[in-house]
Amino acid sequence: MGDNNELTVPLLPLRGLLVYPTMVLHLDVGRDKSVQALEKAMVDDHLIFLTTQKDISIDEPSEDDLYHMGTLTKVKQMLKLPNGTIRVLVEGLQRAEIVEFMDREDHFAASLKTYEEGRAKDVEDEALMRTMLQYFEQYIKMSKKISAETYSSVADIEEPGRMADIISSHLPLKLKEKQEILETLDEKERMNRIIEIIHNEKEVLNLEKKIGQRVKRSMERTQKEYYLREQLKAIQKELGDKEGKTGEVKELTDKIELAGMPDHVKETALKELERYEKVPSTSAESAVIRNYIDWLVSLPWTKATEDDLNIRKAEQILNEEHYGLEKVKERVLEYLAVQQLTNSLKGPILCLAGPPGVGKTSLAKSIAKSLNRNFVRISLGGVRDESEIRGHRRTYVGAMPGRIIQGMKKAGTINPVFLLDEIDKMSSDFRGDPSSAMLEVLDPEQNHNFSDHYIEETYDLSKVMFIATANNLSTVPGPLLDRMEIITIAGYTELEKLHIAKDHLLPRQVRDHGLSKSQLQIRDDAFLQIIRHYTREAGVRSLERQLASICRKTARIIVSEEKKRVVINDKNVVDFLGKPKFRYGEAEMEDQIGVATGLAYTTVGGDTLQIEVSLSAGKGKLVLTGKLGDVMKESAQAAFSYVRSKAKELGIDEDFHEKLDIHIHVPEGATPKDGPSAGITIATALVSALSGRPIRREVGMTGEITLRGRVLPIGGLKEKTLSAHRAGLTKIILPKDNEKDIDDIPESVRNALQFVLVSHVDEVLSHALAEGVNS
Repeated sequence: MGDNNELTVPLLPLRGLLVYPTMVLHLDVGRDKSVQALEKAMVDDHLIFLTTQKDISIDEPSEDDLYHMGTLTKVKQMLKLPNGTIRVLVEGLQRAEIVEFMDREDHFAASLKTYEEGRAKDVEDEALMRTMLQYFEQYIKMSKKISAETYSSVADIEEPGRMADIISSHLPLKLKEKQEILETLDEKERMNRIIEIIHNEKEVLNLEKKIGQRVKRSMERTQKEYYLREQLKAIQKELGDKEGKTGEVKELTDKIELAGMPDHVKETALKELERYEKVPSTSAESAVIRNYIDWLVSLPWTKATEDDLNIRKAEQILNEEHYGLEKVKERVLEYLAVQQLTNSLKGPILCLAGPPGVGKTSLAKSIAKSLNRNFVRISLGGVRDESEIRGHRRTYVGAMPGRIIQGMKKAGTINPVFLLDEIDKMSSDFRGDPSSAMLEVLDPEQNHNFSDHYIEETYDLSKVMFIATANNLSTVPGPLLDRMEIITIAGYTELEKLHIAKDHLLPRQVRDHGLSKSQLQIRDDAFLQIIRHYTREAGVRSLERQLASICRKTARIIVSEEKKRVVINDKNVVDFLGKPKFRYGEAEMEDQIGVATGLAYTTVGGDTLQIEVSLSAGKGKLVLTGKLGDVMKESAQAAFSYVRSKAKELGIDEDFHEKLDIHIHVPEGATPKDGPSAGITIATALVSALSGRPIRREVGMTGEITLRGRVLPIGGLKEKTLSAHRAGLTKIILPKDNEKDIDDIPESVRNALQFVLVSHVDEVLSHALAEGVNS
């Protein structure tokens, strides 16, 4: 490459553009100094120097803002456009470098050093040209942005440097890179640089192609899925499937939004819904997820009934529907009063304990009605599997929530009255202990976070009013009893039964049997006859059955004999119910020797017990019969030892135990009997038999005995007293320590009985034994 002499020509700065030698192109010129430079060139020899600005944003560049290497060009044509801009056609002649920059008043000029090209080619030049051309061809094929004609025109070029410049002008290079090539004067070096640039561009194009294919594949898959979904929608629509799963998912989303779930539960529900949408409808998992979501949306999370805090109204409802049961009513009204004052009381957990038929379940319904709450009942009788309470895990086939969650769904509110019926009938086996699962349900400190295996999310039971019922508290585990407030319903007095039969049972049975009030009338004396001679129970179930029997027979008489009215009194009860089943007044007709009346407590209420003592010649053997339990046998032994130690004081032959065999029997040998309350009764019967003094027939007794003759307290006094009253006894002997329990006995029964409080057997004997001695 040769150098020419220096040359001074006008200078035109270019913005964002670079011109190589031999290139012909149009330029639009607008800046004043540039226009003046052009005009100066046209006046002279049409030569102008083009160089590129380093920063295109500068309007009036100085020498430092311009690259010093540029191109000497010839202005071929110049045209003024209507907007004042001048369009020129220039042809690059040769590389030139600024020797001296001149900023004249109206234009820039420069003194230049020019560089000639066109030396003789050697073999290396040829090889580089071929490589460069081959790379350029490959690039054109990959890029598809350059036409095949361009390649042909480039291939015809003979000069290596010119070929490099033309290829460079067609490559997508940054201005800085193009300037570097312009400044590379050595042709071999320039061609090597072009080969390297094309190689890099090919790599970039390859990468672009791969990315493009990947994006296309992804797009195609998405489009395919969209297309298939649209087809599926169309098919489902034709089949009347309400847009299939899409419609179903939308419906479920709305339900989840409206369910009022806590945030963590809502999040779980929406995640499961997302899974449900993706799982095919034919899959078994689809049904499992759908069932789970249905349970979540159907449970009450925030919906509650507003308590009717009108205490007078609540009391009226309880009194209308139930006669007696003062303690329970009082407890419910107390709860209502506290609720009215605080408005945030945790639901109490009550346990109504008592014999069958006393109205425990119907009382729970009345409580719900008086509170204006929803009522739900589950029966725990025979439940022996823990998962019945806590639910099964969803991994099991046919998994379901436990009975508590099922009950809450049925209730539909978070604050129902929830009846756990027959809590004493739960049993445990190898499948688990349901009573342990109930501990969390019935603990006011824990049940706000109740965990069901199926639902998995915690559920708040703290606003629920739980009421449990039990016949026999002895079978309920201690920890469970500890969580409940026990309210004992002992049974009804004759007077209470009379009221219940008249006001509740008879009207219901008359209605159920299609009769009217005027068609059947039962007198009070007939009611008492039925209560005394046809039923023996603490509750009123058997009484209701007897009334149902009367209603059936009445219905038949009215239909077949065309009578308009049936009246039942104590005389014609026998015609309707047959002969009496029980003897009213178990008290003996006269005073008996060796027969004492004891009072017993059973799971169906209280009962009277005759204890008989028989003496026969022998060697002091003590025989106990009547299917007695261990506790009762020990009471008999203690009574026997006491009588032996006090024989002289009691006026009994001191060596009776060496001459006589003693047989103690409690009738109804088929019925098992046990308990610690027969001690004083056995002792009284023994003393009576050995001394020949009769026992007063109207006296009943209960109490445990010690070897020193002390009388210890017993339980179940209310039930025992009611049975004594039913049996026609008038005097009750009971331990002094049981004095506090007398208040629990209904007033009508208290007034009809005489209570004798004793602390020693001597006092018992003085009240129980008659004065005379029967021979």
